[in-house]
Amino acid sequence: MPSALSADEPTDRLDVRLADGPEEIAAAQALRYRVFYEEMGAHPTDATRDRRRDIDDFDAVCDHLLVIDRARGSGAAGVVGTYRLMPRAAGEAFGRFYTAGEYDISPILAHGCRFMELGRSCVDAGYRNGATMKKLWDGIAAYVFEHDIELMFGCASLPGTDPGSLAGHLGYLYHYHLAPEHLRPRALPHLYVDMELAAKDSLNPRRALAELPPLIKGYLRLGGFVGDGAVIDHQFNTTDICVLVKTDLITDKYRSHYGRNVRDATSEV
Repeated sequence: MPSALSADEPTDRLDVRLADGPEEIAAAQALRYRVFYEEMGAHPTDATRDRRRDIDDFDAVCDHLLVIDRARGSGAAGVVGTYRLMPRAAGEAFGRFYTAGEYDISPILAHGCRFMELGRSCVDAGYRNGATMKKLWDGIAAYVFEHDIELMFGCASLPGTDPGSLAGHLGYLYHYHLAPEHLRPRALPHLYVDMELAAKDSLNPRRALAELPPLIKGYLRLGGFVGDGAVIDHQFNTTDICVLVKTDLITDKYRSHYGRNVRDATSEV
């Protein structure tokens, strides 16, 4: 087995593209199982444990973005990162969105914009560095441009199920990044956990941002917002928040980068 990718290695051995067929989707599901269940302590059903793959109903109607290390293989064997993408039309045809199981997303649905739902993001333990994340974001940006997406949203996770231990994270997100009211999802009443667990004047915003998980930090740096209320996901051993990113709020840095690279990335995606 080729070695993992170190932070200072060239990234030309990494590709980003959509899954091509069931074998590559199965590889993404197997990666999700290793990360969510074996590393993060999610609680599998008997069927999930037997298959050793994380599978749900949405897999069949979503696009699966993959990062592939060609040193490990050009297809399923090379999958080291994944993201699940569902454009609005696909979700409406399917009849539901994953996020709606935790949040009232009616403000988003009523907005009439072209959106996509993001989810099930994970990266192999040996590839959690800037090179792999850059490839994932390149792929997402290409998908956004290709499908003219105006808004991205989905559930993102903080580790653990004790809101008190996450008071700084949740308080910072609530006080500094709450979504505009006309777009703001709200956790479903029976799942709602108050995020205002720390007073605003008790927080150091710079430190609080730096201490967030990299994925959530990345959303915020793209101009992202969060919905009102957290949700405890006991199955996955996480505390979830709803994140929204309006693509017209992407920073100039990212917009310039994507503008230079989107044509190449789109040809792969």
